[in-house]
Amino acid sequence: MKAVCVYCGSATGARPVYAEAAKAFGRALVANDLSLVYGGGRVGLMGLIADEVLATGGRAIGVIPELLLAKEVGHTDLTELIVVPDVHERKKKMADLADAFVAMPGGVGTFEEFFEVYTWAQLGYHQKPVGLLDVNGYYDPLMAMLRHTVEEGFMRAPYLDIIQVAAEPAEMLAKLAAYTPPAHDKWAEKRDAV
Repeated sequence: MKAVCVYCGSATGARPVYAEAAKAFGRALVANDLSLVYGGGRVGLMGLIADEVLATGGRAIGVIPELLLAKEVGHTDLTELIVVPDVHERKKKMADLADAFVAMPGGVGTFEEFFEVYTWAQLGYHQKPVGLLDVNGYYDPLMAMLRHTVEEGFMRAPYLDIIQVAAEPAEMLAKLAAYTPPAHDKWAEKRDAV
């Protein structure tokens, strides 16, 4: 593993613990010789993690769409800032550059990015680990909803195991490094029933 894509908010959130976690995760990436791939903004948790990676001698690669370059205040001091035409190209480029994906606390954009790579993992488009850095229990309601999805028969239980959940950066990186993709074929049961 060489690079981790981190999805996180363009705001810092209501509690100082979120900013502290972003900085701690940035330091953990550098300590493990991992590059940061992220959305390229200078503001919010995005800016904090990038600044911490750079301040501790690491590599921070940002990918930002032209339209958001001004809105998210594109971070011009990065190791590399890649400007792309739109959000679809942003997500594709970030996925191509990364060996793993982690969502920190954020809003609906963070959720959307997380769910896309999680869905891709379920469908077999990639075998890369997908994680939630569950700072201060932020993702507890989301995991409860996903368990409910399994209970209601809309997702198989093994697909919950794709998501690596940890409260601390070191634990998250250890889980990403140890990840083994599920062997279960999502469509086997449906093919066998035809």
